[in-house]
Amino acid sequence: MRPPIDRLRVHYFLVKLGMAFRYPARLYLVGGATLVYEGLREQSLDIDIDYELAPEHEAEFARVITGLKEELQVNIELASPGHFIPLPPGWKDRARHIGRFGLVDAFHFDLISTALSKIERGREGDYQDVLAMLRGGQIELAPLQHAFAAILPRVEAESLKRNPERFKRNFAALVEMTKTTIPEE
Repeated sequence: MRPPIDRLRVHYFLVKLGMAFRYPARLYLVGGATLVYEGLREQSLDIDIDYELAPEHEAEFARVITGLKEELQVNIELASPGHFIPLPPGWKDRARHIGRFGLVDAFHFDLISTALSKIERGREGDYQDVLAMLRGGQIELAPLQHAFAAILPRVEAESLKRNPERFKRNFAALVEMTKTTIPEE
């Protein structure tokens, strides 16, 4: 069992990745890694990532990630909200730049998409993560509702989960939670 990931370990991973991978890339921190890096959660079990790079550098990127897993003793997993739900329009524009590490530009994956994928999954910890993002001002309820409405018609055709009714119930539950945990402005 590897130790939990904290903000320093996420940052160290980014620094080491920038030193080891010598090609341009776009790396996205996803889920718990973003929450930890932004101080919304103390720790995570792994560093979830997604990335974009030239196809001819895929093997080298995989080699570097495998090496960093062992060197840093961290779990690094490929995960994206887009693996579980349809991504809402504008997701890429909402990715927040963290910094440049060597030739790797690091971003937080769109937090609206992250929140929607957590709501779709519907675990208690996922709801708490979304509420933390709302309380912290990283996302707002109105744009989250707009993005939910935009992707809901696509869920059955494009989602691995394919259960729009459950997604609707989960989203309604989140909205109810905000009424008691998020102060109105």
